[in-house]
Amino acid sequence: MRLFIAEKPSLGRAIADVLPKPHQKGDGYIQVGNGDYVSWCIGHLLEQAQPDVYDPAYKHWKLEHLPIIPEQWQLTPKAKTKKQLGVLRKLIKQADQLIHAGDPDREGQILVDEVINFIGVSAAKRASIQRCLISDLNPNSVRRALANLRDNRDFIPLATSALARARADWLYGINMSRVCSIQGRKAGYQGVLSVGRVQTPLLGLVVRRDQTIENFEPKPYYEVFALLKTEKGEQFRAKWQPSEACQPYQDEEGRVLSKKLAETVVKRITGQPGLITAATKKRKQQAAPLPYNLSALQIDAANRFGLNAQQVLSTCQDLYEKHKLITYPRSDCRYLPREHFNQIHTVTAAINQVCVPLRKAVAEADLSLKSKAWNDKKVEAHHAIIPTERKLDPSRLSKIELQIYELIAKQYLAQFYPAWQYDDRRIEIEISGGQFIATARQTVDLGWKKLFTKNNGKANDKLNNQNNLKEQSSEIKGDDNNHDQEAQQKLPNLKKGDVVQCIKGELAERMTQPPKPFSDATLLSAMTGIARFVKAPEIKKILRETDGLGTEATRAGIIELLFKRQFLIRQGKQIRSTETGRQLIESLPDVATTPDMTAQWESQLTSISNKETSYNSFMGALSHALPTLITQVKPESFRGLKGQGQNQIKRKYTRKKQMK
Repeated sequence: MRLFIAEKPSLGRAIADVLPKPHQKGDGYIQVGNGDYVSWCIGHLLEQAQPDVYDPAYKHWKLEHLPIIPEQWQLTPKAKTKKQLGVLRKLIKQADQLIHAGDPDREGQILVDEVINFIGVSAAKRASIQRCLISDLNPNSVRRALANLRDNRDFIPLATSALARARADWLYGINMSRVCSIQGRKAGYQGVLSVGRVQTPLLGLVVRRDQTIENFEPKPYYEVFALLKTEKGEQFRAKWQPSEACQPYQDEEGRVLSKKLAETVVKRITGQPGLITAATKKRKQQAAPLPYNLSALQIDAANRFGLNAQQVLSTCQDLYEKHKLITYPRSDCRYLPREHFNQIHTVTAAINQVCVPLRKAVAEADLSLKSKAWNDKKVEAHHAIIPTERKLDPSRLSKIELQIYELIAKQYLAQFYPAWQYDDRRIEIEISGGQFIATARQTVDLGWKKLFTKNNGKANDKLNNQNNLKEQSSEIKGDDNNHDQEAQQKLPNLKKGDVVQCIKGELAERMTQPPKPFSDATLLSAMTGIARFVKAPEIKKILRETDGLGTEATRAGIIELLFKRQFLIRQGKQIRSTETGRQLIESLPDVATTPDMTAQWESQLTSISNKETSYNSFMGALSHALPTLITQVKPESFRGLKGQGQNQIKRKYTRKKQMK
């Protein structure tokens, strides 16, 4: 008999649904009509053994024990899922053929592999294991996956990479958390000061942002605009471009810091003629944004609905497992396999049924269009998150489920709309020896943007065509985030050699602004685009080529852990660091608080997946580096935490004693 091992019960049921009937449901498994069995894990059934399993002395946290480096790694069954592990043990030993049906990613691969290895099977049975890659729980997709089984040995490098990451995270997290917690308790802190290769650089990012904001000193700077009039009476604004002679009065970003200089320019151009030295109009277009991966979806949902990363992930899991309305949600890919193009009619029909607000969008979609999203070369373990072919009464969905489904469906439908077309216009003017530039972007065809604007784009047209030329005082106070007024204006038709009149010069006094505190959306964006926070070119390159900080599956949990540990707090929509979080970052060496080490790890883990680096070389380097990292923790940095925190171990012991 064949045994299908799914990652979770919902996937197991989806597999059983397409296998022969009748079905006999057991405790933790389903027997199908042809005698095959389907069973499942419940997430990870096993976990890395705690230090005291290797040596009972490690129950007591002492500096002299560190670093703790196991000679023979051990896994232990999770207490809550021991029963299901027993079910799998019995079925695996009975089965003639095993089919690995973990989720199609690194974590899904190791999750089932480790159970099979822990239970122990013969070499022959291990060699015959097949891999089933399912990213969509709808019956047709599951049938297609079952018809395209692969040799599980093809995924050994992926499993090895996942194993290396799990063990390395254990080594780093256990040792660094222990040394920080021990030093913290010596200083009077009550609780655990956890450290991780992803969570700590993320905390460091927030801490440094907060410190930049607090230490920021605003400075005034000045811009000059010319209000111009054509011979036909049309008016528009142009912005002054300081010449090289002005550099002594500018900062490193080119902002003019001398008010006297700006006032001189205003006086010099007022009432003077201007000569058009260049006038260009370029027709441009922009293709629709690609379908979502999880991070992109979480960022958009945070911006539009104020949802945090965990809320979006949980909602996606329900849409995937419970309602079967979307494909695998923990995807890091934004592309689709070409084969999926054959399903566009049934998918759009499902959207029409499930999402009432998008019925017009479905009707106007041109299904003959094929965007760049369909690209087999860009798809690896799983593809972008899109709606499935399943139809469902929308009244069965919660408000948040409908919101997330609509986001996903709209992004998918955008692939069947033409490009957004617009004209970029630019006019260069010389006035009294000074150079001025006026720019404008005017929409020609909304294309896919029609889906993302109200009233079929009327609001967008209004934004592009408005002529914001109300009379203003000669000094316009604003800040560094103000958009140039001329960017939204409608420019007159002018050509090189035409003459305009400067009605008046306008002085805009701005103030430099500190960066904004992180929010859910911007923190997720920072994790996916972490390269921009790194200076070293070689590290930047690695981070651009990898997934950034964390993975699609782990980012939400990492952010939530930092709140649970009381390293971060929410202030409205803002995410700020606590004093505990700041002191922890202060105590650690820079390598532990920046993304550099994570970047190097991910690069090496990817190399393991590609058979370019060995497991032993990666783990050996980490084991060698740990003693130095431990000695670099600064005990004096914890002094400010005296009396803070909660003694989790003591509280847990007290509760148990009371129960007895």
